[in-house]
Amino acid sequence: MRIPVDVRRFPWIRRLAADYAYDFRSVAPFFSGDPADRTAWANAIARTQQHDRRRDAIAAVLATQQERRGAPARARDAARLLADRSTVAVVTGQQAGLFGGPLFTLFKALTAIKLAEQVSRDHHVPAVAVFWIDAEDHDWEEVRSCTVFDEALTPRSVSLPARPGAEPAPVATITLDQTVLAALDEIEQLLPPTEFRAPLMESLRRAYAPGVGMADAFGRWMESVLGDRGLIVYDSSDAASKPLVSQVFARELSMPGTTVKLAALAGSDLTARGYHAQVHGNDEGLALFHLDGGRRAIRQQDGGFVVGDQQFAAPALVEQATSQPAGFSPNVLLRPIVQDTIFPTICYVAGPNELAYLGQLRGVYEHFGVPMPLFYPRGTATILDSAALRFLTKYKLPLEALQAQDEAALNELLRTQIPPVVEESFTEAEKAIEAQMSRVVQAMPALDPTLEGAARSTLERMQRDLQNLHGKMIQAAKRRDETLRRQFIHARALAFPGGHAQERTIGFLSFLNQYGPALVHRLDEELPLDLGRHWIVTI
Repeated sequence: MRIPVDVRRFPWIRRLAADYAYDFRSVAPFFSGDPADRTAWANAIARTQQHDRRRDAIAAVLATQQERRGAPARARDAARLLADRSTVAVVTGQQAGLFGGPLFTLFKALTAIKLAEQVSRDHHVPAVAVFWIDAEDHDWEEVRSCTVFDEALTPRSVSLPARPGAEPAPVATITLDQTVLAALDEIEQLLPPTEFRAPLMESLRRAYAPGVGMADAFGRWMESVLGDRGLIVYDSSDAASKPLVSQVFARELSMPGTTVKLAALAGSDLTARGYHAQVHGNDEGLALFHLDGGRRAIRQQDGGFVVGDQQFAAPALVEQATSQPAGFSPNVLLRPIVQDTIFPTICYVAGPNELAYLGQLRGVYEHFGVPMPLFYPRGTATILDSAALRFLTKYKLPLEALQAQDEAALNELLRTQIPPVVEESFTEAEKAIEAQMSRVVQAMPALDPTLEGAARSTLERMQRDLQNLHGKMIQAAKRRDETLRRQFIHARALAFPGGHAQERTIGFLSFLNQYGPALVHRLDEELPLDLGRHWIVTI
């Protein structure tokens, strides 16, 4: 069972994401086409097929990665299709979050798979789904934890050790050590016992083992979950793929600041139209990092470049990017250009916050001569059990009413359960007290002006007493209907753990433990390709 929710009801959905789904004309100047328009897909396919790429080379890189990770046969077959000039790709991606990361990571991948299948059916071209591991991201704090529900539906986090004082380094350079075994043991203890827990943990332990790189472990895990559905997992830190984009790096260094300026101009245009700009550039900055043990920003200075404490002559760094591209890494503005130089991308599956910065890149795509793909918002959903869904539907409670971590929504719900005559009597009493005591207050000055204040105080005290009585009535209703209270708390804990959206908080590992391998199949059935909808789903 599933229930659609208009995403515009959610306070965290900003106007750009809402208009992208419901009023595309308003944002059309910033994108290459409307993903709701069949013709836009046909145009994206034509642009991508006509653009020259080193298809054999990326197919070979993927084959090597998949061999190392032991990818399923269907994923390997899909990767081989990329050597064919007619093949197109639907791409999505995410950082290498511990044990797979939040639920929305799974939604991203499933949306890409479903879109690729739809493109193949509708346009009769080979289409594959690619998951880009952002393995060169250096935010260890963002990826070192995984949160799951325990038996009491309390969100519990398991983390790998922090790296205090360590220089920011790509996640791909971090190798798992013995501490991952403790994290695996801890997550197993936190996951409620189900018939699926033992085989699930066995699979997870095969992926996350001491001696395996963090990004590699993530790739193995994603392939174990979705590889049989043809998902191609790509480790973006692979040095073997960097020669494919050496000219992108060289151009960024040859025309320093252009990417940032183009994105900033688009950001200003977005802001002028009432939207928000996600990325704000620095005039001295480049959309490129230098890799040398760490991941350091490159800045312009006195006609050359500065990386940390090192200075480089401009021609020297350009030559280095050309001959040794493995020493460079794109930032958030350049990563889409690198991605779509490597892959024949017709569509990128994005989160709502990603749409904002992608909307700043149309001029950047033109600058590098790379076709800009379509962008499709990822599937978005809240997974509830049947009891929570029955509660919401029975009382017609909107999902977003569960987000607040106070009891305002519960109190309002309880009020609706109180017989109308009770509420009516309180309302009438309030009006009567106000009317009668107001006459007393007005009459007092004629007898003794000093008594007016006392009369007002009496009115306020009577109003407070009545409100206190009303509160006691609500508490009595809570005690009377404790079942409703438990249902509310149960639904809230599932939908908004800690007050945060479920899909952004709880790892999809938690739901695999609850529902087993059928989770992926059911989500594939229950999450339509439908712009602007959030789905309440039961498995």
